[in-house]
Amino acid sequence: MLEKPASTAVAIADLLAHRWSPRAIDPDRPVTREQLTALLEAARWAPSCFGDQPWRYLVWDRFRDSDSWQQAFACLAEGNQIWVRNAPILLLAVAAPQFSHNGQANRWAQYDTGAASENLCLQATALGLVAHQMGGFDPVQAQARFAIPADHSCMAMIAVGHPGALETLPEALRDKEQAPRSRKPLAQFVFEGRWDAAFPAD
Repeated sequence: MLEKPASTAVAIADLLAHRWSPRAIDPDRPVTREQLTALLEAARWAPSCFGDQPWRYLVWDRFRDSDSWQQAFACLAEGNQIWVRNAPILLLAVAAPQFSHNGQANRWAQYDTGAASENLCLQATALGLVAHQMGGFDPVQAQARFAIPADHSCMAMIAVGHPGALETLPEALRDKEQAPRSRKPLAQFVFEGRWDAAFPAD
């Protein structure tokens, strides 16, 4: 896999620094059931309000059920289809809207589902796999195709596979794949004491 460790203001855990979202995926190498289960187990142990675990995952494995995988693939935006066609695994992260213990609305469901998905992606990094989350898909189409309850929120599609050669990507995407990573500085989104007081990174 192309290594693109984050350039951080201070040292952070290696696993976090090395997690990124590649697009170059080996089209011929399946993800094992053990690897896939490890990703889902990592999601299972994410924190959630009341320990409710409001996340749900739909899984499609191109090597086990290519027809279903193709149905999921068809929900993706064209720009994502260009590279996702090589991914052996697609997942859809879905947030359940109500607490299971009392049936009340869970306003933290989407937040918690994001935490579970990040756990999944970090586990993929630990296993040397590619995991790339996408907002570019049609949630209405996904709900209709896969009988997802109407009150549940389709949050993100996640492509998973083994690292592939850059040559599997069109030139424009190869350039993106090799471009340096960047993030906003802390002072633009962290405030100390009050909203208009930027966090000073001493």
